[in-house]
Amino acid sequence: MNAADPIASTHILDIQGLRIRLPGTARPVLDGVDLHVAAGETVALVGESGSGKTLTSRSALNLLPPGATVEGAVRVGGQDVLTMDADRLRALRTGTVAMIFQDPRGALNPLRRIGDFLIESVTLAGSTSRPDATARAAELLEAVGLDAAALHQYPGQVSGGMLQRVMIAAALMGDPALLLADEPTTALDVTTQAEVIALLAALRERFGTGLLFVTHDLDLAAVISDRVYVMYAGRIAESGPAHALFAQPRHPYTAALLASTPRLEAPAGRLAAIDGRPPDLRQELPGCPFADRCPLATDICHQQAPEPLPAPGRTDHRAACHHTGRLEGSPADA
Repeated sequence: MNAADPIASTHILDIQGLRIRLPGTARPVLDGVDLHVAAGETVALVGESGSGKTLTSRSALNLLPPGATVEGAVRVGGQDVLTMDADRLRALRTGTVAMIFQDPRGALNPLRRIGDFLIESVTLAGSTSRPDATARAAELLEAVGLDAAALHQYPGQVSGGMLQRVMIAAALMGDPALLLADEPTTALDVTTQAEVIALLAALRERFGTGLLFVTHDLDLAAVISDRVYVMYAGRIAESGPAHALFAQPRHPYTAALLASTPRLEAPAGRLAAIDGRPPDLRQELPGCPFADRCPLATDICHQQAPEPLPAPGRTDHRAACHHTGRLEGSPADA
């Protein structure tokens, strides 16, 4: 994809050292997360369920669990979301940042028309009159491939794929600089999923919006994203340009995820799986969180958390692993 260079461009989203603790846990649910999204760039955040993907994305809106203790910074357009007062946060959520959730039917009131849902947030914010908001909603419905007549329909009168398009239109109502998409295609059939992905890519190009795409589907991440962050147990295991990360993974967890992805061209047989399970949040974790499941683990992996180090010859591809050079096809450790 021809996105803006994330180094040369302003980061619309910049997360630095994000650490979130919840009551009753022995260690952070997010532990030192660093992540950024440039204007006009698509970044995928991938990993198993429970790895911290959704919590990371919601931090951009300061939508954090009750009782959470937070360290670090989450900046949107240079402003720290975590220190905003209620008025500034409300403006952020109705304009600068928007989120597309996984289940569109859970977000819409079945007793209200789609048009009311689309225009409510911008009219309540006082930034747009109702006639202007209605015209904007009709324009965006057409931009996502729907007829403006959908404004007068109820959610139960349209399909799930159409509702997801409505959710995308709703997210764009405030002209956001950053779009957060949390598994937006999981509940859709394959054909509709492909249509929604193509739509998001086209809208990104048209409006120059930064996109953080949360998914557990590595093939989808490879298709849609410019860069990828791989999360495991609340930490970033690996990050880098999509083409480099998928062609030559530098972390055993990334390699294991790729190996366990079904392939039509693969020989018949048992699908590869990652043995074991993620670590318990109620237990301290002094070393690498993947150590108990990793075939490359040695004593140091259980004793010392690895720092994210760049791959040889690349400063934009980093992995938090003591033995990244031991992966098959990787250069030897220096």
